[in-house]
Amino acid sequence: QLQLVESGGGLVQPGGSLRLSCAASGVARAYPAIGWFRQAPGKELEGVSCIFKSTDSTVYADSVAGRFTISRDNADDTVYLQMNMLEPEDTAVYYCAADRRASTRCVLRSSPYKYWGRGTQVTVSS
Repeated sequence: QLQLVESGGGLVQPGGSLRLSCAASGVARAYPAIGWFRQAPGKELEGVSCIFKSTDSTVYADSVAGRFTISRDNADDTVYLQMNMLEPEDTAVYYCAADRRASTRCVLRSSPYKYWGRGTQVTVSS
């Protein structure tokens, strides 16, 4: 059973917007933090943003701060990543992941995250 499922990726022109969704199920629904990560071809996995659910505190990578917004809908256990002013450098596979041990805040390191989705492709190109 998939614990996390991403959707919303696609092809968009530079300057455009996309909204990614991460739907949680099973035990992942109870995990205290959800993070978004991305991996571009030939590059390492990069933490993009995360949210600590009990306080709605958020963290953003410098590369996306001011352009991306993470939010959640508690009613359906979905976390969103609104991406505006997209740049070609944002092209990557985007993954959401669940951290079961976060106690006060979320982090953008991948190691604490136990469950991972399969990813959704975002391509920014004219």
